[in-house]
Amino acid sequence: MTNRDTLKNRKIAVLGSRSVGKSSMIVQFTESQFIESYYPTIESTFTKPVTYKGTEYTCEIIDTAGQDEYSLLGPKHAIGIHGFVLVYSITSRKSFDMIQVIYDKIIDFCGVMDIPCVIVGSKMDLDSSRQVQTEEGESLADRNKAAWVETSAKNNVNVAKVFELCLAEIEKRAPRSQPEPKASNCLVM
Repeated sequence: MTNRDTLKNRKIAVLGSRSVGKSSMIVQFTESQFIESYYPTIESTFTKPVTYKGTEYTCEIIDTAGQDEYSLLGPKHAIGIHGFVLVYSITSRKSFDMIQVIYDKIIDFCGVMDIPCVIVGSKMDLDSSRQVQTEEGESLADRNKAAWVETSAKNNVNVAKVFELCLAEIEKRAPRSQPEPKASNCLVM
């Protein structure tokens, strides 16, 4: 078995509205710590090795600036990306509504109808302030053929599961005849 067979690189973009906990989730996953204070992200990249089904992957996780209906989601958030993590806060209806907008933009950039994606309801530790019900998140994921999970970065609940689910979604769509899947079907014209 060669090193190429045992180590695969996967680029995962984490997208969602501002203040939904994207950075907190990524820092909890990569550094095992929760950061209480909020600093808006411009864009950061984190790397972490992950073993999934006996295969070691190097996950390059791109923490994007928050998206809203006015921000431009560029091709850099779709081209060369293997999988997508779309995050909303269970305490924000507006952030939940943005998930479909972001998903549709990615689909438009990639020119495909099915992308490796995990939809994440964050901040489940704030259940008393819940605006988005569990069933709504599950239904959105079903409609978009995506995996779904609720998380708490603060309490480290289901954080690693997000990235395991993303790898599962990537591998589920990977061509079996090739040893290394292509990064993306996206083209810039």
